[in-house]
Formats: sequence, structure tokens, C-alpha cells
Amino acid sequence: MLDYLWLEVRRTLRDVGFVIGGVAMPVLMYLLFTNVGNSDGGWKTASMVGMAAYGAVGSALNTGGGVAEDRAIGWLRQLRVTPMTPRQVVVGRALTGSVTVLPAIVAVFVAGGLVNGVRLHAWQWAAIALLLWLGSVPFTLLGLGNGYRLTAQTTGVANIISNVGLAVLGGLWLPVKLLPGWLRAISTYTPTHGYAQLGATVADGHVPALGPILILSAWLLVFGSYAVLSYRRSAANA
Repeated sequence: MLDYLWLEVRRTLRDVGFVIGGVAMPVLMYLLFTNVGNSDGGWKTASMVGMAAYGAVGSALNTGGGVAEDRAIGWLRQLRVTPMTPRQVVVGRALTGSVTVLPAIVAVFVAGGLVNGVRLHAWQWAAIALLLWLGSVPFTLLGLGNGYRLTAQTTGVANIISNVGLAVLGGLWLPVKLLPGWLRAISTYTPTHGYAQLGATVADGHVPALGPILILSAWLLVFGSYAVLSYRRSAANA
């Protein structure tokens, strides 16, 4: 399975679309949002966490695009005749998504520290990166569910809609307080809001609250179930 994981990671990192959309775009958006008008240090730090989360979510969802393409060319059928079990295939793909979110997180952090002058303690940088890395798993499962269920083209559209919609509702682009009241109420229960809150709380020097962890855990179960059901459907139709 390790060989399969390494193969998928190399395929993803060589994808120009992944590099531009998953890494370069969050950095450009971060620098744009924080250098237009008068932005204070607090907003530059909060936006850095939000945009790192946005890049990580996009990279995690992108895993599903690779799955859909593999289905189209028959690669999944080839994997089913190898000694790898279906569980190992799914876990390998999930681990691929977990690895490929790291470039987006690191790139936005570098832009925050070197360009925008964000200053945090070493433990805060490490803790935020770790939380964003671990917290990206539900979104990888959502992408996998889309990839196993939908065509390659439809998966791409579904992932873009999911990424942008969850980013806006979860406050990854702009503060949640700028949303209308009814959207603020919905935002609290979105996976991206809980995801970003993990890093934002640490950036403020505090321990993450239990609420965001529980919300993200609940979405982990929802998206995990969706991925499993989609994989079974894909296997049944193969």
C-alpha cells in the first residue's frame, strides 16, 4: 500500500491544475485580501489561517477528481485484481489527500510570515499546521465520495461548488460576522467553520474549544459514510 500511496502522491503533485488551484490560488487570494486597504495584524493572521484552510480543503477535495479519472480509464478495475483489499485502496487514497494538503498550508504560512509579517510562537505555527492537516480528513472523504459516485467532469464541478460554498459559509474568505444573520446561524454548523476555528483559536493563544471539534467529528462520520457508500456503488456497477 505504501507503493500505491507514493504513486498517487507523485501523480497529484505533478498535476499543474493542482499546483495552481490548490497552492498558488490560496496564496494569491490571501495576499490580495490582506493588502487592499488598511489591514491590521489581527486580520492578516486570521486570514492566513482561513486561506490555509481554504487551500487545504481544495487540495483534499481534489483527491476525488483523481478517483473519478481512474474510474473512467479503468484503473480502479485494475486495482481490484491486485492483492490490495478495497479497504487498502480507499485508505491509500485518503492518505494521499492528507499528504497533498500540506503544500497549500505551508505556502500560505510562508506568505503570511515573510510577506505580511505575521508573528507567532513556534508552537503556534506547528499546532495550527497540525490541526489543519488532521482536520482536512473529512474533506478528503467528501472528495472521495464525489469521485466514486460521479463522472470525472461532474466531480470537478461538484468539488468546486463544495469548496467555494463551504469557504463562504464557513468564513474562510471573510469574517463570519459580515454574513447576514441567517447565514451566520448556518455557518456555525458547517465543517469549514469548525475547521478554521481550530487554527484561529490557537493563533489567539488558546486551546481549541470542544464545540468545533465535535462538529468536525460529526461531519467526519457523515462524509466517511458517504465515501463508503459511494465506493460500494462504484464496485457494484463495475
